[in-house]
Amino acid sequence: MKQFRIHKDDVVMVMAGKDKGKVGRVLKVLHKKDRVLVEKVNIYIRHTRPNPQLQQPGGRIEKEMPLHVSNVMLQCPVCNKVTRVGYRYLEEVKDGKSARRRVRFCKKCNEILVRGGKKK
Repeated sequence: MKQFRIHKDDVVMVMAGKDKGKVGRVLKVLHKKDRVLVEKVNIYIRHTRPNPQLQQPGGRIEKEMPLHVSNVMLQCPVCNKVTRVGYRYLEEVKDGKSARRRVRFCKKCNEILVRGGKKK
């Protein structure tokens, strides 16, 4: 499986395409297709007929469609700027044992990025 620098619940900005400049939260990461599903971005409208047997009304259904992962960039929750993501290792000591943990960090403000965009 491929490793992306963008994870679920990250806040991203669209950098290319018809929705360039829009900001949204990542709902799903599709690793096999190199795509991400972003909330309220790349809206597709499908017209459906009513189906009386299933009690489904007709009309327009709005749905988010996936974007290629190269067309979005992470927005840092600390400096609130669009940034590239780097990785570094942190040394942690638990119960007298030393362990290394791989974390993401913002390349602009050098702050550690916690999954979901929230700081611990």
